Amino acid sequence: MGCAGGTDAAEPDRTGPVRLAVIIGSTRAGRSGEGVARWFADRARARADLEVDVVDLADFDLPARYLCAVTPGVAAFIGRVERADAFAVVTPEYNHSFPASLKQAIDYAYDEWRAKPVGFVAYGHGSEGLYAIEHLRTVFTELHMATVRGRVTFDLLASDGGPPVQDGALERDAEAMLDQLAWWGLALREARAARPYVS
Repeated sequence: MGCAGGTDAAEPDRTGPVRLAVIIGSTRAGRSGEGVARWFADRARARADLEVDVVDLADFDLPARYLCAVTPGVAAFIGRVERADAFAVVTPEYNHSFPASLKQAIDYAYDEWRAKPVGFVAYGHGSEGLYAIEHLRTVFTELHMATVRGRVTFDLLASDGGPPVQDGALERDAEAMLDQLAWWGLALREARAARPYVS
């Protein structure tokens, strides 16, 4: 992993709703990610079984170089990852993959990701972000995460460059993925509390 590594914080005792971190993966000026994340987070907040934390990568000072000392910005980001039970990554598709800003952030944490579920909300021009999702699945699998089957994808051109509005199919996709994240989030939280995850 490198000299910075993860944190040594113990897994906190967790009860109540599954803590879902909705990560905005793009930091580009003029991005659509904020609106898409807001749309998705609103649906998650309507559920009693989820507690939502929107984690915007643009809010963190993550160094471009991987340093041996953990900076305050990196520590803040890792702390948000560590507190979450499950993740929904909101990502655009750039050149048939996901943004460099997202990969950089993912790599700053390690143990904090492990044995937790992750789902994807992706958008693009034509491909609906599907290539970004497939690349992210391989990255998160390497981090010992459970990638849920459900996903939310749409074409920015078809939705006038913004988040989807009153689209029944997308609403159903979002609810299905949230069901899966809530189930896996609770199941894996209980499993981590019962026994340490294998190295």
